[in-house]
Amino acid sequence: MPSLSTHVLDLYHGHPAKNVRIDLYFQLETEPNLLLKTIYTNEDGRCNEPLVTNATFKQGTYELVFHVEDYYRATEVELPTPNFLSTVPVRFQMLETEAHYHVPLLVTPWSYQVYRGS
Repeated sequence: MPSLSTHVLDLYHGHPAKNVRIDLYFQLETEPNLLLKTIYTNEDGRCNEPLVTNATFKQGTYELVFHVEDYYRATEVELPTPNFLSTVPVRFQMLETEAHYHVPLLVTPWSYQVYRGS
């Protein structure tokens, strides 16, 4: 059964990132991307539910958009205006029909790293 999850770690403060807004899109070939879901991370920096499940899975290209500037402004980090990072878009393909996809984000106000986790 295919599924998608994520995890956001705030490397600036050294803990999971709580209340990060994440928008999930599916890339359409001839139209603008389709917004599938908007969700917020919990106290552990994770989402309380899978982003994609067997019922909502389609093979193709997905994009997670992490709203990191809003997160850091809410934590009262002093940021320049405009900040270096506003959102972090991560585009990837989900083609395996039996796979779990986990896309963790490690982030600071000035940098990020993303990878396919387990």
